[in-house]
Amino acid sequence: MKNIFIGLLFAMLWASASVATKFGILSSPPLILGNLRFFIAGFVLLGFCYLISKDKQYRLPTYTEWRQLAIFGFLNTTVYLGLYVYAMKYTAAGIGSLSTSTNPLLIVLLSSWLMGRRPAKAEIISIIIGMLGIGLATYPLLKNSDTTISGVAILMLSMVAVSFASVYYARIQWTLPNLLINGWQVTLGGLFLLPFTLTFSDFSSLNFDHRFIYSVLWLSFSVSVVGLICWFYLLKIDTVKASLWLFLCPLFGFFYAWWLLNEPITLYTVFGTFMVIIGLYIGQRKKLMS
Repeated sequence: MKNIFIGLLFAMLWASASVATKFGILSSPPLILGNLRFFIAGFVLLGFCYLISKDKQYRLPTYTEWRQLAIFGFLNTTVYLGLYVYAMKYTAAGIGSLSTSTNPLLIVLLSSWLMGRRPAKAEIISIIIGMLGIGLATYPLLKNSDTTISGVAILMLSMVAVSFASVYYARIQWTLPNLLINGWQVTLGGLFLLPFTLTFSDFSSLNFDHRFIYSVLWLSFSVSVVGLICWFYLLKIDTVKASLWLFLCPLFGFFYAWWLLNEPITLYTVFGTFMVIIGLYIGQRKKLMS
């Protein structure tokens, strides 16, 4: 029951990121919202590790670990989340949640490419079905200003970036605790993003209203801290079974978008989401059977 509760909590929190981002960018340029989220989450995690916890495993990284954390933070936070938060300005919240479900499919493809092996037929089919599903769910939303083709393209580019980050993370023999890895990577990623935020963001359009404050706090604490703690817990138990909780993210995501943002749920939405889930299942089926 404990694992089920944590899995549900992860899916509910992870799916809420796109809606919270949509609210936040109504009061702030996307990159400013992202940078504040990263720094707050990083300071909270690092503050706990170094100031509150007395566990000796929370040490400073070595030279090699600094380099690994910098690469991971650049891919996972600067590129992925930087592109993601920017894409949400031109993409419906439901599509943002649906896109995250393609990560396991893209990870399989990238892992095959980097390891020099040919992708299995089931893996290729799963990716095709998943991408067609996103296209189907996106189609009716392209008729209004909430979603644009360029926004979807940036969103999918962010999914490729996080898939690269996941593959890189899996290839490193980490000796640092997960909380410390996440704290440093999100902080370093925020530092790498800062020059782009200072250069391209219009600070005069920033409005420190309640909507902005609540959005930043939710993204920082609920998603980047609590959500990732749940995810690392699930990964520690079983990596393959942990990915199954991504099945629920589009369902929660479209529900939040309909409930809080009045985004429509159509037959395109239903069938597109179903195709993504089927594609995810096909891609993971062999691992689940083993």
